[in-house]
Amino acid sequence: MITTRPELRGTYGMVASTHWLASGTGMAVLERGGNAFDAAVAAGFVLQVVEPHLNGPGGEVPVLLYSADRGEVQVLNGQGPSPEAANAAHYADLGLDLVPGTGLLAACVPGAFDAWMRMLEEHGTMRVGEVLAYAIGYAGDGYPVVPRMNATITEVEQLFRDEWQESARIYLGDSGVPTPGTRFRNPDLARTYQRIVDEAEAATGDRDGQIRAARDAWYRGFVAETIEEYVGSTPVMDTSGRRHTGLLTGSDMARYEAVVEGPASLDYHDYTVFKTGPWGQGPVFLQQLALLAGFDLESMGHNSPDFVHTVVECAKLAFADREAWYGDPGHVDVPMSGLLAREYADKRRALVEEKASRDLQPGDVNGREARLPNLAGLAQAQAAAGLGAGEPTVPQSTGPIDGDTCHVDVVDRDGNMVSATPSGGWLQSSPVVPGLGFCLGTRAQMFWLEDGLANSLAGGKRPRTTLSPSMAFRDGEPYLAFGTPGGDGQDQWSLVCFLAHVHFGLDLQAAIDAPTFHTTHFPSSFYPRVSTPGQIVVEGRLPRAVVDALRARGHDVLVEGDWSLGRLCAVARQPDGLLKAGADPRSMQGYAVGR
Repeated sequence: MITTRPELRGTYGMVASTHWLASGTGMAVLERGGNAFDAAVAAGFVLQVVEPHLNGPGGEVPVLLYSADRGEVQVLNGQGPSPEAANAAHYADLGLDLVPGTGLLAACVPGAFDAWMRMLEEHGTMRVGEVLAYAIGYAGDGYPVVPRMNATITEVEQLFRDEWQESARIYLGDSGVPTPGTRFRNPDLARTYQRIVDEAEAATGDRDGQIRAARDAWYRGFVAETIEEYVGSTPVMDTSGRRHTGLLTGSDMARYEAVVEGPASLDYHDYTVFKTGPWGQGPVFLQQLALLAGFDLESMGHNSPDFVHTVVECAKLAFADREAWYGDPGHVDVPMSGLLAREYADKRRALVEEKASRDLQPGDVNGREARLPNLAGLAQAQAAAGLGAGEPTVPQSTGPIDGDTCHVDVVDRDGNMVSATPSGGWLQSSPVVPGLGFCLGTRAQMFWLEDGLANSLAGGKRPRTTLSPSMAFRDGEPYLAFGTPGGDGQDQWSLVCFLAHVHFGLDLQAAIDAPTFHTTHFPSSFYPRVSTPGQIVVEGRLPRAVVDALRARGHDVLVEGDWSLGRLCAVARQPDGLLKAGADPRSMQGYAVGR
């Protein structure tokens, strides 16, 4: 099979990410003697600079990590909570039945910075100044504008000029929308990160002390102070068509700390797959595997009508459970063990029929009745939006602007492994905070304002994010780290890739390259919560005979571009120490590097 690129193989280290500059940064750190954790942190900060339309310093990051020294998988929860003052009554008083998809009302605590710093402190070897040097360099000296960044800024140019003047100053300057391939600088962001380094180094000569000082500067120092002053005093235009101030305060920032916790996991054939807890959508990957374990996928054939139909129908069931049950376990009782139980999967699997289902069918668990959000009132907004499985963050009169996310995977020669999916803080979703050079996130749009749901809004609660890094052991040994951007599509595209590798023997690059698909059957996690029951979205490379067979089974099949779905990355380590990597060609910017 001819692939777009070779599956990389080597023994020293591998980095795969959604931007070649981040991958190169991670590899440079490994070459300097850093480990996988140092490399992932440095690459993560570079992604904030070079893909500002896909993530930023004001966003969040969930991380799965495997420490060879500790011999265990950990989850680093870098999803910041909602402000303490956030509640449904406040939004109702403003005349809102959904949290706006843009602006300051959707801001949660920026969790990414503390997550990266905590991983550096507990698992890395380098200093704050060393890992931030790359991001500071690209922000100050410049980086090439990718086409999607240009397209995104073009869509919001008038909004910037009319409403978000600080964003206009940073991203339009005197010359207007930056042209693809030209060199773009964000000196304000460079100064923010340089000040973090300067304050950390002035505080102490101790490495760990410098990391703690950097965290203090962000959450209890000048960054938090600047954010609080701006959010509370500046009415900002958002998707409601009105201007609102936000709720995020310095106290919300000061209370925050990224949490280290155990993963959710499931055994599947010779593999054990690890995901985040149900504060993210990660367990939906595991639920799909539990359902698929009862089918002979190999006999169906890769991307055959039977295969696609079976995977999609199982996805509908698993994502229905996501809507009914998933939320922040610190606030709601999520019956995770029941959802992953073999008996529950056996019962649910019986709902998969020969024809496509048009129903959203969550299951009752441990004697508890499933409850879905009331979607009836959103029908008009959903019908008008026509959004896909990505992250639509700025609906405009001309149509929505599809946001997205980033991803990075790293494995080093000692067997340490990282999978991280940074997101949020998109340049198109919230105005730049004056003096900092970055905007806040809008993850609170994922909450429901309806009371009594697992993912209902509450102060200090984490929204149920779509961000979903993945890790897998094979025969009990650490093997694979992988993931993709793409909102609700993440645990569909990455699943299809995983199945291609596990059941059909495709190497990492071939599995990434293979035609993929997803369903938009269930409500989107993003404003305005669109669902299109019965729809499958497929790449144009899927054979016409397969498309016709799926339509004959009752699926509404939407055929997109040949290379349009997902931006997968993966790294792996075999028991003999051979390292492997692959990255998606679809975005024309993702790359794997290694030796």
